[in-house]
Amino acid sequence: MATTLANIRSQTRPVLALALPLILAEVGWMFMAVTDTIMVGHLPHPAMTISAAALAQVLYNTLAFGIGGVLLGLDTYLSQAHGAGEIDNANRWLFHGFLMAAILSGVLYAVIAAAQLALARMPIDPAILRQSVSFLKALNLSSPALMLYLTLRRYLQAFNHVRPIAIALVSANLINALGDWLLLFPHHWALLSLPGYGVTGAAISTTISRYYLFALLLAALWWMNRRHDYGLLTMPRHFELWRLQRLALLGAPVGGQIFVEISIFAAVTALAGTLGPLPLAGHEIALNCASITWMVPFAISAAGSVRVGQAIGRRAPDEAAAAGWNGISLGAIFMLSASVVLLVFPHTIAHAFTADAAVIAATVPLLLVAAAFQFFDGLQVTAAGALRGVGNTHAGLIVQIVGYWLVGLPIGWLLAFRENLGAVGLWLGLCAGLAVAGPALIVIWHRAAHGIAKTLPVGLAEPTANLISRD
Repeated sequence: MATTLANIRSQTRPVLALALPLILAEVGWMFMAVTDTIMVGHLPHPAMTISAAALAQVLYNTLAFGIGGVLLGLDTYLSQAHGAGEIDNANRWLFHGFLMAAILSGVLYAVIAAAQLALARMPIDPAILRQSVSFLKALNLSSPALMLYLTLRRYLQAFNHVRPIAIALVSANLINALGDWLLLFPHHWALLSLPGYGVTGAAISTTISRYYLFALLLAALWWMNRRHDYGLLTMPRHFELWRLQRLALLGAPVGGQIFVEISIFAAVTALAGTLGPLPLAGHEIALNCASITWMVPFAISAAGSVRVGQAIGRRAPDEAAAAGWNGISLGAIFMLSASVVLLVFPHTIAHAFTADAAVIAATVPLLLVAAAFQFFDGLQVTAAGALRGVGNTHAGLIVQIVGYWLVGLPIGWLLAFRENLGAVGLWLGLCAGLAVAGPALIVIWHRAAHGIAKTLPVGLAEPTANLISRD
């Protein structure tokens, strides 16, 4: 039976039931970086401090979420196992997810440590670089907590327990904001005196918040296990190499896709840094805003991925296709609304980050360009999520390499440095890349949705029982 508009609409309530807490969680996650940016923007020399935090955050996030993206392969296995009612199988995936998280934590810590040396050699103001390296060292201490948090989250959302994720992120933001206030600026009380650690204080606060996130989700998992008797404490804990191999094979393209997407913004950040502190500060503020809006369809894509995977586990191909299209539609509608907000209130948004008139002037044109690519950004991330639900993790990687690196970056470089458009030119390149990636992934999802019934797995418990799309 073909996927009808009525079928797609029928998925709105279940997709939103999953997506709304995840949206709160994703926006909350991004607000940690936004809060850090706002707080360091109130230190002396805001263009310098914002730029320093921007360089460190972009470098860390590019590597951390690229490496940690491997764990997003758990979305497919856990949601399909849950949909099939194979709870023991899902538990085994969680156990091996923890093993993978431990491996990835060590890899990430080593890579970030090495990246500090590369950062110190970039052709950027030495005062900015000193603060960036210090920020990065402190943030690297959060790597184990981040990897474990990502693993726990995959299990909870695959089992429809999304409220604890939202609660964790909201409360972590409060802890981070308080930590920023305590650690960035000097305080002198009767019994206690804090010297103020400047930009580095924001990284220390974020690290503390990430360990809190991990601890709270671990407590939530323990509670859910007691309440629903999932058998997590009694499951076999023997090592199965094939699970790690399959998780790596399925998750590596997801990590690669996230790396490609974030790294293009890292490359643009590095190029903006060569233009001077003001363009870099404006770029960082606009990037924070674009990242906040992107987090909403990213959360919807996670919900769509889970719903698609669960439907496949139940052997319901029409429901899987409808869930994918519903997530794509919801993401597109939101991003069109975000475009309107960015077009109408660019000065107000920029002023929320800093009162520096020069930084605001550098930010506003970039927000207008961001408004132009919101719709395409929403399409590409939600389509990639739907594809992840059916086990196709390579299409998004290929499309984004072409869109960002072969189309977007060359156009951005030409406009920025040959046509002298500066940071605006770099962002116009990003817009061009997204205009290619979004529609391309919609076409691929359309083909995959029509082929779901032909590629349903025989059973999810076996090593070979993984649905990989033929597209």
